[in-house]
Amino acid sequence: MKVGLYLRNMGPQSTRPLLGDAARAAEAAGVDDLWVADHLAVAPEDSQGSDGRYLEPLATLAFLAGITERVGLGVGVLIVPYRPALLTAKWIASIQELSGDRLLLGVGVGWMEKEFRALGVDPRRRGAITDATLVFLHACFAGDEVDANGQTVLFRPRPPRPPIIVGGAPPHAIRRAVRFGEGWIATGAHADVLEVGIASLREGMAAAGKPAPEVVLLQPLPVEDDDRLASRLAELAGIGVTRVIHAWRYRDAEEVARVAARLVAARDARAPSA
Repeated sequence: MKVGLYLRNMGPQSTRPLLGDAARAAEAAGVDDLWVADHLAVAPEDSQGSDGRYLEPLATLAFLAGITERVGLGVGVLIVPYRPALLTAKWIASIQELSGDRLLLGVGVGWMEKEFRALGVDPRRRGAITDATLVFLHACFAGDEVDANGQTVLFRPRPPRPPIIVGGAPPHAIRRAVRFGEGWIATGAHADVLEVGIASLREGMAAAGKPAPEVVLLQPLPVEDDDRLASRLAELAGIGVTRVIHAWRYRDAEEVARVAARLVAARDARAPSA
C-alpha cells in the first residue's frame, strides 16, 4: 500500500511559502504522493474553512512539479465538465511532461450546483461532458494528431498518459473507471460501499482485460495513534485499497513533516522484510 497526503490548496494554508514548505517536507519524509482539490467558484455562503480562497489545482500541481523531484502529484478529483477538453488535455500533458511522469489524474463529474452555474455549465450534462472529454483525452495521448472541433491539430508534447482514477459513488463511477481508467478514488463518504465497489471494480476490469485496478481512498487516518494507524492500514489493504490519502487541516509545514513521518513509518512497517 502507498500513502499520501492532501495538501491544502485552499484557505490560509494555500500561501506560496506554506504550500512549498509542506510539499518539500512531505517528500523528504518519504510519502508516495501529494493531492490537491478542485474548486473554481465558491459561493460566499459555502466558503467556511476556505474563505473562498482556492488555488486552481492544475496550476498548483505545475508549481509543485517544479519544487519536488520524486513524489507523485495527484488531483482528487479534477471536475472534468468545468473545463474545455483540449485545454484540459494540454494542461495534463504539460504537467506530466514537466514533472517527469509523476501525475495521478483523479477525475469526477462534480456536484456543486452553484459552481456549475458560475461557470456556465449545465449540470444535467456533466456525465456526458465528462465521458466525451475522457474519450478525447485518450485520443490525445494515442497519437501526435488529434481532431478538435473539426480541426486537426498536433498534440505535442505527448508524454505517457497519466493513470486516470475515477472518483464518485458506485455504480456510475465504477462503470466509468472500467471504461476509461485505471482505478477508482473513493472518499470517507463511500465507506459503506467500499468493499462492494472494489469487488465490482475488480470484476469489471478483469472482464475488460485490464490489469488489477488502483483503489485510492481519501480519508482522515488515526495518525496520532501508532497501533490504530497500523491496524487501519492493514484493514484497508486487506479489502483491496492500494493507496490511502490522509486529509486533515494542518497548521504549518512542521505538522506536515511530523504526520508524513508517522504515515511512512506505518507503511514501511507493513512492507515484507528483505
